[in-house]
Amino acid sequence: MHCNVKFFWDSDSKVWVATCKEIPSLMLESGSFDALIERVKYTLPEMLELDDVDVDYCDLEFISQRLDRVRIVG
Repeated sequence: MHCNVKFFWDSDSKVWVATCKEIPSLMLESGSFDALIERVKYTLPEMLELDDVDVDYCDLEFISQRLDRVRIVG
């Protein structure tokens, strides 16, 4: 199974949020990008079980997106 795990930065909460279309129950957040990757890997078996997905392995592709606004003084 191949899963695209999408990370986006929530600037209001100041956390990274992880979602995955292939695993609907996966919705995690963390202030650290690297910590969120580890949380996804750690909780993956439980999330797959919640979604009734029976697989032997899962390839994870992490895709990140962050939008920032920069004020240009000139």
